[in-house]
Amino acid sequence: MIKILKYGQLAPEEIFARNESELDVSDAVREIIENVRKNKDAALFAYCERFDKAPLSSLEVSEEEIEEAFAAVDTAFIDILRQAAENICAFHEKQKRASFLINEKEGVITGQKVTPIERVGLYVPGGTAAYPSTVLMDSIPAKLAGCKQIVITTPPMPNGKINPVILAAAKIAGVDRIYKIGGAQAVAALAYGTQTVPKVDKIVGPGNAYVAEAKRQVFGKVSIDMIAGPSEILVIADGKSNPAFVAADLLSQAEHDKMASAVLVMESQDLALAVAKELEKQLSLLPREEIARTSIENNGKIIVAKSIDEVLSVANEIAPEHLELCVDNPFDYLDKIKNAGSVFMGRFCPEALGDYFAGPNHTLPTSGTARFSSPLSVDDFVKKTQFTYYTQEALAGVYRHVAYFAEKEGLDAHAKSATIRFEDESNE
Repeated sequence: MIKILKYGQLAPEEIFARNESELDVSDAVREIIENVRKNKDAALFAYCERFDKAPLSSLEVSEEEIEEAFAAVDTAFIDILRQAAENICAFHEKQKRASFLINEKEGVITGQKVTPIERVGLYVPGGTAAYPSTVLMDSIPAKLAGCKQIVITTPPMPNGKINPVILAAAKIAGVDRIYKIGGAQAVAALAYGTQTVPKVDKIVGPGNAYVAEAKRQVFGKVSIDMIAGPSEILVIADGKSNPAFVAADLLSQAEHDKMASAVLVMESQDLALAVAKELEKQLSLLPREEIARTSIENNGKIIVAKSIDEVLSVANEIAPEHLELCVDNPFDYLDKIKNAGSVFMGRFCPEALGDYFAGPNHTLPTSGTARFSSPLSVDDFVKKTQFTYYTQEALAGVYRHVAYFAEKEGLDAHAKSATIRFEDESNE
């Protein structure tokens, strides 16, 4: 049974707390990374056989395999993938940045140029599960940014193949190369390169504890998007909300894994009891009941607040990955939400809509990091370079200011680099 609490019974940092301690995999991941660095492809083949039970003859997915997989996926789903891709593309197109130049003072030009990251690696969970949505969400922004090469790694099935829906999504998104590698070894291969897998400049995408730890350990050698924790949802509802809708939305995150957190906050004690009852009813019908039930019983919570201000305060304090505003006139409250990864507005906007189809990205900050970080976007696949140009005349007007500033910091060579250009006025 889900816990029902009153606002204030838990500190904000405990609302999304997990009762299960996370396994420390840092040593195991370090060993995997070192093995891949040293033995390259040989280590990857060995890990595929050991972890995925998939003895492979080739790590890279061939064009024939992609075409075969695309043909095997039913056309109705292909159409849905294409519609989702169009929505994702339309949303992320608005995020593209332009270079700029400022030339408002005589002889002075400053600016910023935006350059795509050359090569990016996308980790896509696979094996027993398939996440074509992750393929679209991660690769389309990279494509729009102008990245020259987009590489996917994803675990193979025991038969040595990749789930066809993943390959179909990759084809629709325009991914360049795909490799049959999962886990920490895939992250290591992308970070350091092997005989087959190219070294990339940035690694993005979700994964299990081993993948997250591997990303943490290779950060600095390459860039990463974020260290994602277990999935979480905060639903804000009112007395008019349909308890069946609310329960279904909570369970949509609880079924991810046992460490997921699903929390409901509202003012109505009656709704709290109705949702708790509905959760039990719907749990018994889920194929992933064991996972969802463990998540709900260990990490799920219903918090009853006294006012909408208290309800919004909970949201801003815990900075949820997903936030549903299941209320009338949700736009009245949007500006009051300061910390959230993605907000779903109204009674007919389930979080699953954002997972697959609406367009905004589903790779989101977790574990309270929405206080200072953002969803995956086109910005994640570009870098900005500043530039400055001064003529001799323009520098003559400010070099003493530069030197004075440098001297205040005790950096005489900095000051000299400005003044030396005017010590001999005949210096052209």
